[in-house]
Amino acid sequence: MSSDILDNQGRGDASWQWPAIHPEGRKFGAIAGVLALGVWVLFGPWFGWPLAVLTLCVLAFFRDPLRVTPQDERAIVAPADGLVTLIQKVPPPRELTVDDGSGMPPLSDAPLTRVSIFMSVFDVHINRAPIGGTVRRVIYIPGKFVNADLDKASEENERQHILIERGDGQQVCFTQIAGLVARRIVPFVKPGDIIAAGQRIGLIRFGSRVDVYLPAGTEPKVLMGQRIVAGETVLGEIGAAPMIEGVCQ
Repeated sequence: MSSDILDNQGRGDASWQWPAIHPEGRKFGAIAGVLALGVWVLFGPWFGWPLAVLTLCVLAFFRDPLRVTPQDERAIVAPADGLVTLIQKVPPPRELTVDDGSGMPPLSDAPLTRVSIFMSVFDVHINRAPIGGTVRRVIYIPGKFVNADLDKASEENERQHILIERGDGQQVCFTQIAGLVARRIVPFVKPGDIIAAGQRIGLIRFGSRVDVYLPAGTEPKVLMGQRIVAGETVLGEIGAAPMIEGVCQ
């Protein structure tokens, strides 16, 4: 019976609801709204309407919909909404392959499969943890703001690396990369935090990219050109048999 159906909040019948606006975006929405109201009063609706629409667009950019994360310890879920634009074998970020003095051993520089996710200004920009575990490293690197869809953005753009370690020692790292429009990477976590898979870990304002480095031996379960959903789409399964032969070639 429908009364027995529970959604992910235990409220009974599952139904669609308007997504919340993340607190990080409320101040921008308020600024745009006040500006739109002022222009409307001073110069009339012909000038006020465009700014009113802009206010709605700003609020939509910071929308924070609920997500249901797969309850599978092997799953590596997408940290970002967007389009898969690159799948290739590359060394992990060099900043994570050197000793930072924290006592944590650095990553090996052996190539890993990197899945690049491009977020347009129309995508949800809340980033989520690909696995549950302990945040071991958060490294911010200033840089340029070239098109995030280009391969060189991984090395040249402003970016932030996050390394998460599971209880069994398995590690997954990913990189938030600013783009042409994005000018601020906002972290919600710090080293030592214990997080769950699918938990909100940060956002990038406005339009950007996220690179995920799958652990050695993990084959991707997504394809080039596929649209994916943060916290829900499974990028790969740790310890699972390959699903797509040669997809990284």
